[in-house]
Amino acid sequence: MTEIIGVRFKKVGKVYYFDPDGNAIEQGQRVIVETSRGVECGETVIPNRMVEDDSIVQPLKKLIRAATKEDLERVAANEQLEKDAFDICVKKIEKHGLAMKLVAVEYTFDNSKILFYFTADGRVDFRDLVKDLASVFRTRIELRQIGVRDAAKMVGGLGICGCPLCCATFLDDFQPVSINMAKDQGLSLNPSKISGTCGRLMCCLKYENEAYQDLIKVSPTPESLVDTPKGKGTVMDVSLLKGCCRVRLQSNPDSPETFPCEQCKILRRGKAKNQEEK
Repeated sequence: MTEIIGVRFKKVGKVYYFDPDGNAIEQGQRVIVETSRGVECGETVIPNRMVEDDSIVQPLKKLIRAATKEDLERVAANEQLEKDAFDICVKKIEKHGLAMKLVAVEYTFDNSKILFYFTADGRVDFRDLVKDLASVFRTRIELRQIGVRDAAKMVGGLGICGCPLCCATFLDDFQPVSINMAKDQGLSLNPSKISGTCGRLMCCLKYENEAYQDLIKVSPTPESLVDTPKGKGTVMDVSLLKGCCRVRLQSNPDSPETFPCEQCKILRRGKAKNQEEK
């Protein structure tokens, strides 16, 4: 077993483990630690805890110190510097005529590096821009091209549901989302209705996907031949959440009736299922 603390460096982001080095750290306490990017100030989201050795990657970097008042003042000063650097970088991008959009700027705690995050449709030759920025800020400059989902996570905003974006409030990592999830849930395939603010498929399509997959396994598919309490018929459509399906009975094809899925014994799967099995 190894004692760790969990630190997060962004409001919503991945939690990293560090060795508390004998210090008792409380949840919500700001700490100073060394990362691959340099010295950083983060927030403790997991206080001192013992975890299994196989759940961590050794060696753990040690805590430098709990953040002091001076450290927090420096963090606040860096936030102002980031705003100034953002404005300067936007002007430099326009000067060089680059097809890129600046999303965010981050100063490392010790001001040893400035990171500029941007989006672009393709590859961008920003070597001259880096030289220009380095001559202005007199420190290490790093430009990182990110995807539109990461940009939405950084900027935040409201989704079409009217709530703050999931990625900017509680999602630590992005999960793969496919158009098949929308099909399984019977949603409109109109891109404007199933796409998020970032322009990609909405992350929430993933939330109930496993439940729908379980329902699909025990429910007849459209065009399946089924045996109902009123005789044989063909399934026209299925409501997975209601657990019922509309059936065109052979005895009365002009007046479809609705039955619970458990009352419909599948005699032959519909074409959609057959195609999948082939």
